Amino acid sequence: MTDEPEKILWIGQPSQLENLGTFIVCGLVCLTLVGAVIAIPLATCRYLATRCQRFKLTDQRLVINSGVLNKKNEQIELFRVRDIDWEQPLSLRLFKLGRLTITSTDRTDPIAVINAIRGGEAVVEQFRRTITKLRQKSRVGVIETM
Repeated sequence: MTDEPEKILWIGQPSQLENLGTFIVCGLVCLTLVGAVIAIPLATCRYLATRCQRFKLTDQRLVINSGVLNKKNEQIELFRVRDIDWEQPLSLRLFKLGRLTITSTDRTDPIAVINAIRGGEAVVEQFRRTITKLRQKSRVGVIETM
């Protein structure tokens, strides 16, 4: 859009509490030697997958980095975002976490989910303000059809 460098507005990553159920089950399965052979690698994979996820919101796009061995970099231009939902199921609300769901007109991945993040209300507000400014600056609007 412009030659100005992008400003980073928010950087986050999911909490390991997202994997709490898996860790509990793996811990119980580890009580047997045979179960430990399966459970420890499974828990390690889940831990690393969550640990390697990064989210970055700039004044132009949302960047989602994921992957342990095979890296994936997904970018959603903010002017394509149609809707942002913030929800806090009881299991996440107990730890002041929540889930952010972003619906866009992106053809490859129209729905992006950011699980188990802190301070979601502030992030949603930051998204909303940034999207509004970007659309006004770029003179882009959203047409909703019924």
